Amino acid sequence: MTQTLLSFGHGFSARALAARLLPQGWQIIGTTRSADKAEALRHEGVTPVLWPDEDLAPALASATHLLISAAPDAAGDPVLARYRDAIAEAAKRLEWVGYLSTTGVYGDHAGGWVDEATPLTPSTKRGQMRVEAEAAWQAIPGLPLHIFRLAGIYGPGRGPFEKVRQGTARRIVKPGQVFSRIHVEDIAQVLEASIARPNPGAIYNLCDDDPAPPQDVIGHAAELLGLPLPEEVAFDAAEMTPMARSFYAESKRVSNRRIKEELGIDLLYPDYRSGLRALLASGD
Repeated sequence: MTQTLLSFGHGFSARALAARLLPQGWQIIGTTRSADKAEALRHEGVTPVLWPDEDLAPALASATHLLISAAPDAAGDPVLARYRDAIAEAAKRLEWVGYLSTTGVYGDHAGGWVDEATPLTPSTKRGQMRVEAEAAWQAIPGLPLHIFRLAGIYGPGRGPFEKVRQGTARRIVKPGQVFSRIHVEDIAQVLEASIARPNPGAIYNLCDDDPAPPQDVIGHAAELLGLPLPEEVAFDAAEMTPMARSFYAESKRVSNRRIKEELGIDLLYPDYRSGLRALLASGD
């Protein structure tokens, strides 16, 4: 039987997974809000569905696997708002469900380590909405749910090089601040490994081995480009959007031991240095 992945919010991470599954004969159905993006997905071999405009009931009826990338909002999880009952009804026949969450659910730990057993104490509204969405998905009886808590995502088209080249990058320094990151190709390989080895109820942190201050990443990008170090700016004096500033409200180091021990993952890009080198080599 053909395996069919229905991907809600078929964006950056989902497209990387699809690139791995399509050559294996999978059917991928991906939702998007944009007609232009729908055409791009079609060229990639994905069957696009304009959602929420189009009815997803036929796609859900044919799906063997679900991937949820759509973020919650103040009204809750948008997928469950429309299709909770249908998903609950399909739970017993689904083989795997993946929900892409965020390490923001752990909140601030002043640079300390967190793992999947760490209590969820988000310090932002965005993180709290993710906690509530995780719980809503977990509440569906019999659903083969796997939760993936993603660190900061980078990859082709989402690296620091363009800002460094344009001279708009800054090294914003907040003492003690560290972030964890994950290359999109490592997200894809973890999802693929989980699909091959389902473990309903499992929760996985997706991040690399090297939590680091954000200014170090910008500095290394400039070094790889052979350009001067971008200006160093103190966090308190930096002009930032409220969204960007909110990321600095939390500092933590995220453990990825579980994906290695349970899924046998050998990271393609275990630190930002190897990831940035690969992006530059690929022409990013």
